[in-house]
Amino acid sequence: MSSRRFGSQSLVRLLGHWQQTASRTPLWRQLADALRLVILDGRLALSTRLPGERELASALNVSRTTISSALAHLRDEGYLESRHGSGSRVILPDTRAVPTLSAASTALDLSTAALNAGPEIHQAYTHALTTITQHLSLTGYDRLGLPALREAIAARYTARGLPTRADEVMVVNGAVSGFALVLRMMTGPGDRVVVDHPTYPLAIAAIQGALCRPVGVSLPQTGWDTDGFAATVAQTAPRLAYLMPDFHNPTGRCMDAPTRQAITDIAARTRTTLVVDETMVDLWFDAPPPPPLAAFNPDAAVITLGSAGKSFWGGLRLGWIRASSRTIATLAQTRDTLDLGSPLLEQLATLWLIENSGTFLPARRKMLVERRNRCSELLREHFPDWRFQEAEGGLSYWVELPGMLATQLAARAETQEINLGTGTRFGLSGAFDRYLRMPFTLEPAEMESVLLRIKPLWLALNKTPAPVKRSII
Repeated sequence: MSSRRFGSQSLVRLLGHWQQTASRTPLWRQLADALRLVILDGRLALSTRLPGERELASALNVSRTTISSALAHLRDEGYLESRHGSGSRVILPDTRAVPTLSAASTALDLSTAALNAGPEIHQAYTHALTTITQHLSLTGYDRLGLPALREAIAARYTARGLPTRADEVMVVNGAVSGFALVLRMMTGPGDRVVVDHPTYPLAIAAIQGALCRPVGVSLPQTGWDTDGFAATVAQTAPRLAYLMPDFHNPTGRCMDAPTRQAITDIAARTRTTLVVDETMVDLWFDAPPPPPLAAFNPDAAVITLGSAGKSFWGGLRLGWIRASSRTIATLAQTRDTLDLGSPLLEQLATLWLIENSGTFLPARRKMLVERRNRCSELLREHFPDWRFQEAEGGLSYWVELPGMLATQLAARAETQEINLGTGTRFGLSGAFDRYLRMPFTLEPAEMESVLLRIKPLWLALNKTPAPVKRSII
């Protein structure tokens, strides 16, 4: 298997602020923990070849002995393999690649913001199995998707203020797959793609996987920086821009109508295609978001991505693209280089879920509000120096720590079988090391349990004395 060499400076940025100067943990162990973290959360891809020990020691400003000890420890754990003259290559231990039941039951995952399946998923598949018989006389290959599902998706867009026909919809295997298809159709190596900064990490991976260059536009404390967006587009001439206006991942914010108008006006004026990810659009709490961006300026080229993953269940692995009929036709031709369509059973299940969403989505949103509120209470009680804004929708908080400590905390938590989503996953060049994305999707009791396990790790890292409870006489 061929491997890609990772540059020493890129690795330095990826590791972030990994050193704990006042810690009793040996420096080589701190480095090993930090490297293990970036391997496990996917930022350091499998088969990547690390720089040589001498080069890495110079870049990290540590001794070669520290590097050797850290790499040897990771080799013993099964995260690296080394060959004489070829350096070290990233792998995964067999126990990680195929988790055992015991490992799955003890590990606590706060790096993923998603919900388990509700009872409606079983109902949807049961219905799909009964209706699939009428399709069995056909080949099952369809690059565009089941016509009835496309009509249902189009009707949803129309109801939200964006008139849509079925020939303006293509069913794909998830929003990320749809984005990869758009990138393949519209970009070439070296093209620039504007993104919010921070943004969804798999979008960054898709952009880089297409050999394009992500260009970040920093998000202010609230809302979006439309002037910054316009300036970045003017200065970089991007091939397209990727945005998440509806309960943005990871910040959770929702783009208001005036900002949507401004963004689409800029796109129309500069002829910049917008790729709008609406994965979280159904997960609003107090009020639904404004109409889709494509409804604000008919002259703007907007490609909209949707997904069943967050609204219904991630296991469906089904999404869709909404664009002009001409764009959909071109995407269908491009799709031949990737796959031959989406699974029919999942399409039938998703169709049932869309048609019956009014019976279970309100309860799903109510449950999320309750879990959000309890998570907020726990965070304020146990981590009073963490800052975050109340979420209007979505699945998580974007938590600001008092220092660049996210990587160090996540590395410590990993040793306790707790996976945290560090802010660096959502940024470019190692940015946002003072942030965590904290999902509020766990049941309250489980959420409290995992936060209580994180608390002593944080107190030790932040050198904050634990509060002493005094009896009141």
